[in-house]
Amino acid sequence: MIRCVIIDDEPLGIKLLETYVSKLDYLTLSASFSNPLEGLAYIKANPVDLVFLDIQMPELSGMQLAKILPEHTQIIFTTAYPEYAVEGFEIKALDYLLKPISLYRFINAVERYNALSKQEPTQAESKSYIFVKTEYRQQKINLEDIYYLKGMGDYCQIVLGEGNVMTLEKLKSFEQRLPSNLFRRIHKSYLIAIDKIEYIEKSKIKIKDALIPVGHTYETNLNNLLK
Repeated sequence: MIRCVIIDDEPLGIKLLETYVSKLDYLTLSASFSNPLEGLAYIKANPVDLVFLDIQMPELSGMQLAKILPEHTQIIFTTAYPEYAVEGFEIKALDYLLKPISLYRFINAVERYNALSKQEPTQAESKSYIFVKTEYRQQKINLEDIYYLKGMGDYCQIVLGEGNVMTLEKLKSFEQRLPSNLFRRIHKSYLIAIDKIEYIEKSKIKIKDALIPVGHTYETNLNNLLK
């Protein structure tokens, strides 16, 4: 499933895109926003693959927003203004859809994402291990050995099957480095290995000897796990 978000300050624009998304069974709409700042906060806190992004919006334009989104997030611009097309492709957007958007052009743009995802996996997805800095050395850690990661300010504790590793690296960095199909952020201080979940009870997840809370802003991540 492709996890997508719609950001558009026009209610009719959001409604049309939501209708198109519902017609494709390989798309799942995580959220829609008329406020670009709220959309940015959501994308930074949740795994999102694809953003349908309007350009002319109050407070923060789509072009400005695109430049500060997480690097792995793919963008399809949706706008009524063709003059932004060149700048849009300079930002390396997947496509640039002019309103009114037809279903054919919408599907064609999404297929660009499918074609991209079938190419060689990213470095993080192709590796079964990572290196982390511990004191004066770079230590190799196999992904299959990781149960969860706990953010502790500028440090991060990596809980393994046997023992723990402390590293001077923020949790956000690991969220970007680790493959999203294997690891999920469920709290501002926790990143978990999905296959290590023992059970989910209300808003807590049991992994190893820990009962990890699910943060309010990360409840969508939990709901996606239950689908």
